Amino acid sequence: MRRTFTLTLVIITAILLQTTVFADVRLLGAKPELLYLVTIVIALFEGSASGAVTGFACGMSEDFLLNQPKGITALTLTLLGYSVGVASQYIVTQSALVPVVFVAIGTFVAARDAVDAQRARFGGIKWGAAFFGWLSANGLAVVLIALLSAAYNAILTPILHPLLRRLTQASRSQRVVRW
Repeated sequence: MRRTFTLTLVIITAILLQTTVFADVRLLGAKPELLYLVTIVIALFEGSASGAVTGFACGMSEDFLLNQPKGITALTLTLLGYSVGVASQYIVTQSALVPVVFVAIGTFVAARDAVDAQRARFGGIKWGAAFFGWLSANGLAVVLIALLSAAYNAILTPILHPLLRRLTQASRSQRVVRW
């Protein structure tokens, strides 16, 4: 129960920060994606199952609270959380750069897909071009926005990573073994 409450509080805080504080922090149309950062960091700590569940919760909450088509962000973040969780099993170093690199790469891949979907929804590019976002006429703009979002999240990772680690470790149930 405590773990669910902590995760819910983290997701709500990330959405509030993303829509209020970081809504005006834009550079060439890109903004930080805090829910991507939360999903990736939780997947690094907990593994693929928790990463997928966190990604689904983050995506559905963003879809419902920001009045977007339901399920697009949830699917993207679920796949992102699962894949980061699977990839984190093969990381053996405890370097401080590992979360930064994972967040930058994961945000770039997921944000590029999200920008493609948004442009396709608003008629900026055709559906076929949205599927092959690299080949579209606006492909350079999509890549630039995804790169800037990845850079923003990579800058925020050293600040939020220790906080999220403490919150997830504090919310774990402590098993007591008695003889």
